[in-house]
Amino acid sequence: MRKAQALIALTGSALLLTACGGGGLFNRQRPDEFAVQRQAPLVVPPDFALVPPAPGAPRPTEQSTAAQAQSALFGPPQARSGVETTVGQRAGQAAPSIRSTVGDPATQSVGKGDVTRDIVAAPEGDGREAQTAIGGN
Repeated sequence: MRKAQALIALTGSALLLTACGGGGLFNRQRPDEFAVQRQAPLVVPPDFALVPPAPGAPRPTEQSTAAQAQSALFGPPQARSGVETTVGQRAGQAAPSIRSTVGDPATQSVGKGDVTRDIVAAPEGDGREAQTAIGGN
């Protein structure tokens, strides 16, 4: 009799456990915690003669999450100083194809001297081959 009860209990528990199967404990789908966006609080408008927004239009007080993060990290945009404005105006706009022009072998470059040439031509490494002389020794 005890064996029959144990067999029934074992079979029942096995049937109950089969309902828990769904890809395993570590293979389940989880929500992306970075995709959650906080909604702006409801506000009573000061003027009740406002026109309701068009259906599907974005809320005017709501910012994207990227803009909210940038504002939280760096604050509002700062005014540029007079020197910075002048330098920007004198520099002008870069040519749209500047990246491809710089990589072109036919681009002329200015010689920067022996030190720069030695630095550029130095072998790669972690500096173990470097030597120094102190006091002219």
